[in-house]
Amino acid sequence: MRILGIDPGYERLGIAVLEKKGGKERVLFSACFKTSPKLEFPERLNLISEEIGGMVKKYKPEVLAIETLFLNTNQKTAMRVAEVRGVALNEAVKGGLRVFEASPPQIKTATTGYGRANKEQMKKMVKMLVNIETGRESDDELDAIAVALTALAHLGNIRPT
Repeated sequence: MRILGIDPGYERLGIAVLEKKGGKERVLFSACFKTSPKLEFPERLNLISEEIGGMVKKYKPEVLAIETLFLNTNQKTAMRVAEVRGVALNEAVKGGLRVFEASPPQIKTATTGYGRANKEQMKKMVKMLVNIETGRESDDELDAIAVALTALAHLGNIRPT
């Protein structure tokens, strides 16, 4: 099973492609995709759409795993992140992917066993669970890997319909 994990954001978008073969998870690709704050927001959304669409075409995942929106006190940021989620979901539908959504506590529980784990605990566990290049410290990238791992844990060997 191949999963495209997304940690949604419009300035920094975490992207990871994981594959599970023979009971072992492997990171095929991970990055933090950045858009310039100098660009108009619709143009940033278009760049994000192109990036996600390109990942779908290149890696041919079966599932899009995406973090649900965590509402914080900044409503403008929450709305913009919701729009990024919409772009990602649209690319998933266009690519024929099954969608798996998980909340931050669900991702923390699946990754660390504790739903209130902090960032350092998450980073440590992600690095223990999958082999990633040294120096990969972007929270967004590691969060995308974590959401993909969560999907793999929940979906197991179920094939999308």
